[in-house]
Amino acid sequence: MGQYKKLWLLLIAVLTITFTILGYMGNEVYKQAPPYPEKVVSASGQTVMTKADILAGQSAWQTTGGMEVGSIFGHGAYQAPDWTADWLHRELVAWLDIAAQAEHGKKFAELNGEQQAVLKARAAHEYREQSRIKEDGTVVLSDTRVKAIEQVAPYYITLYGNDPSMIATREHFAMKNNTLPSEEARKKLTNFYFWTAWASSANRPSETFTYTNNWPHEPLINNVPTTENYVWSIASVVLLLAGIGLLMWGYAFLSKHEEVSAPSEDPLGKIQLTPSQKALGKYVFLTAALFVAQVLLGGLTAHYTVEGQQFYGINISDWFPYALVRTWHIQSAIFWIATGFLTAGLFLAPIVNGGKDPKFQRSGVNFLYIALFIVVLGSYGGNFLALSHAIPPELNFWFGHQGYEYLDLGRFWQILLFVGLVLWLFLMVRCTIGAFKEKNTDKNLLAIFVASMAGVGLFYAPGLFYGEHSPITVMEYWRWWVVHLWVEGFFEVFATAAFAFIFYNLGFLRRSTATAGTLASASIFMLGGVPGTLHHLYFAGTTSASMAIGACFSALEVVPLILLGREAYEHWSYQNLTPWAKRLRWPLMCFVAVAFWNMIGAGVFGFMINPPISLFYIQGLNTTAVHAHSALFGVYGFLALGFIFLVAAYLRPDMEFDEKLMTRGFWLLNGGLVGMIVTSLLPVGGIQAWAAVTHGLWYARSEEFMQMELLDTLRWIRTVSDLVFIGGAFCFAWQATKMVFAKHRT
Repeated sequence: MGQYKKLWLLLIAVLTITFTILGYMGNEVYKQAPPYPEKVVSASGQTVMTKADILAGQSAWQTTGGMEVGSIFGHGAYQAPDWTADWLHRELVAWLDIAAQAEHGKKFAELNGEQQAVLKARAAHEYREQSRIKEDGTVVLSDTRVKAIEQVAPYYITLYGNDPSMIATREHFAMKNNTLPSEEARKKLTNFYFWTAWASSANRPSETFTYTNNWPHEPLINNVPTTENYVWSIASVVLLLAGIGLLMWGYAFLSKHEEVSAPSEDPLGKIQLTPSQKALGKYVFLTAALFVAQVLLGGLTAHYTVEGQQFYGINISDWFPYALVRTWHIQSAIFWIATGFLTAGLFLAPIVNGGKDPKFQRSGVNFLYIALFIVVLGSYGGNFLALSHAIPPELNFWFGHQGYEYLDLGRFWQILLFVGLVLWLFLMVRCTIGAFKEKNTDKNLLAIFVASMAGVGLFYAPGLFYGEHSPITVMEYWRWWVVHLWVEGFFEVFATAAFAFIFYNLGFLRRSTATAGTLASASIFMLGGVPGTLHHLYFAGTTSASMAIGACFSALEVVPLILLGREAYEHWSYQNLTPWAKRLRWPLMCFVAVAFWNMIGAGVFGFMINPPISLFYIQGLNTTAVHAHSALFGVYGFLALGFIFLVAAYLRPDMEFDEKLMTRGFWLLNGGLVGMIVTSLLPVGGIQAWAAVTHGLWYARSEEFMQMELLDTLRWIRTVSDLVFIGGAFCFAWQATKMVFAKHRT
């Protein structure tokens, strides 16, 4: 460890403490997740549904695309309703009407204020108190509630079928006709939707709040923020301010600013490319091709929000419904961004190894490429067959569509992807083992680089730790290990280590600065990032302890982003350190964009939805999409693009970047992203937030509200920004393609 001993001990302590916290809360998730009742019965003894019926409904939901058609517990797509909030509200309205008719011979809306207040108080007591689960796993419902369920269920059975009476509604929800062809499966689906509504309305044993911490906002049964929600929201803001103050103090007094003289010639330009590095051109092209596919799918997905079953009058939803297109859009993002990162790692590995390949390294690189191709095509094909219901329901989870956003691909393809990541890790590690034996190698920088590789290679595995019938809360816990911890945590550390290694080898950084900066950054990222995973689980069926930990640590995630303006300036300035560095202008500009969007997308827009009181009202609204687009593409997308352009620059030293093409591409991508946020996503999300606070989440996601002329106009306006963004993607992709396939100059 040497001079970096304190930084290593700090990193080890941070990882030990934070993963202990996350692991302990995982144990609590398993113990405290909303249970599946063994049996739901009426007060008169009638069996309404069983645990097997609910689980069958969960499987049926997965075969429709799951979170790609509306959302559950606020997680999923935004066009159709959140089915949890929607079912709960519809059932409550039915209950109140049945009770009003029985007692007063009128509909609930026709009663006076006092009569309505009495019935609402009774409904709240029945739903929150009398519906608690018994020790034997039974839930007893009043006969009135059973009648309400019987009134509500046909709506969903009809909606998911092919009844002409619901065509307009399906179009508004971007659902294809016959989303779930089997009537028996549709009936089972209603059992699952009931269960999610029960979990969000019945109080936990010995508690005064529901399994989802009173989410969603539903005034009819007093589903409002808990005391803990307010307390930890305030605490998160205080911690954010304190953290920013401490960081600025530490940066001003403790950081060392060492000037460095850049070499007169490009050090990496002197290195003879190895066979495995030369084989990376196809990785560059695959990344660019998947990027273009993803943005085109994104444009089609966005268009479905205004024409739910058509593309400018052409009905394509029978073959390519919204759920499928959105699945491919999200999966493509994961695939191309991951491929960009893998490309950077495979290019750096031989440099670490002294400029040479281990035996069969090129064969391994080529085999990994084929494996990635198989996973991409196989998972896309499985998604298509699943949503066409060509796959038997019992095989859907394994080969078709898991139904979980970002992990939609069938389990078989998911396992193959993990095997591919392990193969990548093997190819990387075998190049670095020898480097540890070299006398003049900085083993500290090398060690943190290897550790970041291991994180990228191995931490996709938690996505395999749940099954088809795992409780939604358990699944969400592991899903966010992948979406948050793997992507936002270990990808971030890998990028930092890769930056340090690249800039040190280019002569832009001193070795001590690169090493100390990487170790310190890794500690800061992991301190907030690991326990901060829990902020995604506030209302997914966890206890208030998850809220406390998630709120506090996710606030700390934002703290280091305050200094990214300086990082952006440093990356921009590297091109002016020496004449040869100007050739790296566009990879460096991508890294400048990363710093900007990290500060805005992950920082500002991330914290906008992170405090519990904020997320209580806006979870599942377009405000989440603001953060998702600006952080996922703005940060990790530009990182991946910067990496492949950097690799391409050294693969093709005889070619210069086309300044006009790259300038247009860079600003069209950034301008398009700003446009879709400012002109559509953020205004729509803000208007929805007002409705959610005023009336409840059900209303903010309802057909009536979402089809208002103003919101429809805003979604149409987004088309302009989408086209701008797509234009930028084509410019970047064409540049990458030219650098891969253009003839070498002699």
